[in-house]
Amino acid sequence: MASEIHMTGPMCLIENTNGRLMANPEALKILSAITQPVVVVAIVGLYRTGKSYLMNKLAGKKKGFSLGSTVQSHTKGIWMWCVPHPKKPGHVLVLLDTEGLGDVEKGDNQNDSWIFALAILLSSTFVYNSIGTINQQAMDQLHYVTELTHRIRSKSSPDENENEDSADFVSFFPDFVWTLRDFSLDLEADGQPITADEYLTYSLKLKQGTSEKDKNFNLPRLCILKFFPKKKCFVFDRPVHCKKLAQLEKLHDEELDPEFVQQVADFCSYIFSNSKTKTLSGGIKVNGPRLESLVLTYIDAISSGDLPCMENTILALAQIENSVAVQKAIAHYDQQMGQKVQLPTETLQELLDLHRDSEREATEVFMKNSFKDVDHLFQKKLAVQLVKKRDDFCKQNQEASSDRCSALLQDIFSPLEEEVKMGIYSKPGGYCLFIQKLQDLKKKYHEEPRKGIQAEEILQTYLKSKESVTDAILQTDKILTKKEKEIEVEHAKAESAQASAKMVEEMQIKYQQMMEEKEKSYQEHVKQLTEKIERERAQLLEEQERTLTSKLQEQARLLKERCQGESTQLQNEIQKLQKTLGKKNKRYMSRKLKI
Repeated sequence: MASEIHMTGPMCLIENTNGRLMANPEALKILSAITQPVVVVAIVGLYRTGKSYLMNKLAGKKKGFSLGSTVQSHTKGIWMWCVPHPKKPGHVLVLLDTEGLGDVEKGDNQNDSWIFALAILLSSTFVYNSIGTINQQAMDQLHYVTELTHRIRSKSSPDENENEDSADFVSFFPDFVWTLRDFSLDLEADGQPITADEYLTYSLKLKQGTSEKDKNFNLPRLCILKFFPKKKCFVFDRPVHCKKLAQLEKLHDEELDPEFVQQVADFCSYIFSNSKTKTLSGGIKVNGPRLESLVLTYIDAISSGDLPCMENTILALAQIENSVAVQKAIAHYDQQMGQKVQLPTETLQELLDLHRDSEREATEVFMKNSFKDVDHLFQKKLAVQLVKKRDDFCKQNQEASSDRCSALLQDIFSPLEEEVKMGIYSKPGGYCLFIQKLQDLKKKYHEEPRKGIQAEEILQTYLKSKESVTDAILQTDKILTKKEKEIEVEHAKAESAQASAKMVEEMQIKYQQMMEEKEKSYQEHVKQLTEKIERERAQLLEEQERTLTSKLQEQARLLKERCQGESTQLQNEIQKLQKTLGKKNKRYMSRKLKI
């Protein structure tokens, strides 16, 4: 992101040491951190032509790229300065300043050709900076463009007898901007004012002749016309007097030629507004890591003596990008499954549905981050890895289910096992009690949630392991039941005999009770009869006594009447008679008491 860019100044990206080009790891590290698309502007030109001044202006700084004020070239290799794009939010402007071409100290045109070619390959806008007008000398100095087909290949294996089509180069070549410094001519043609762009078009006109001289004249122009369909030209007045050029970076705009200041502003505005995002064949937008890969691929090809090949470069970049895309897809899959899956799942289909959703999202992540996946090789690799991930989850799900079910069985059935050890079921009818308890515990086990796909298998395995215990309880039950039946028969006999004896005893008791009751009844009857007799007898005696008394009284009265005269004798007789009666009463009372 733009906020991650903290380059206070330029850094060497490609070092040129003793004619050997090498990438700077520190600069590559900066590129690798830029995740946004990049707009790459590279400037090339003869040394001491003021390239660095324009690049500093594009960076929005007065200082940065070394300007130098002597005949020696200050910039060596290719230097890089990454800044937030001033007019394209979400983009990074990568400025590449190259060492001056034609440096007499190097004395190696081949090295210049590679610098020129790298600037073409890495940039989305290629700025060619020169002094003065566009004349034949300027065209001759631009001979590097005529060597591009000898420095760059678009295809990995073109036909031996066929030159590569310029259209192949156009597909990845940058826009071309020619900056003419210290331009002193009036922009006119046939007495009419023309623009800088029209001046460039006019200067690139081809001659109709077929002579060697015409061919040499046309060759650089033809290459520019073919390789760079989009072209732009800017002319710059001399900024200050020659004596002040050495202090150019120290001078304020007010101290410079106003026309020059405006021309620089127009140039910067055009670059900011029109320079495109670096894009590869197939519309692949380049970000920091991809630009890093391009640098390494091109440098490796040059170092090994090969020609940088766009086709191979894109394939190499695709391999890197697609490998990363696979990793991102796998990481996304792991994240989604980690968030969604709770092992064990209730069913296998539940897990497979979650896998399918995460697999679809992971594939979308891959498609978003991949490109040039020839024959879908990396997508197939992703598919293989996702299948393995699925199988691993299935295995983990099975293990989690087994662990969960085993723990449940231990928790639910351990009390039953303890009861078996205690011999609670080692009794007649114990088998039925054991089976009933087993069914109750199985029901409790089935009611437990989230047991997973191994629920039934683990239960059956457990029950199978307890079959010997179940059989033992059954056999014990049979043996004990047989003995119990024998004991029950004997017990029944004993109970029958006991019941018979008890019945006899009860009958005897009842008989005895009946006899006693009869006796009591008899005695009561006798008593009642005796009492009745005694009452009747007493009544009879009383009646007799009353009768007798009445008779005696009557006799006495009669006697008294008869024997009034004989009173003494009669009195004596009466006394005797009373005595007799008293004795009789005594006997009666005595007998009555006895009764």
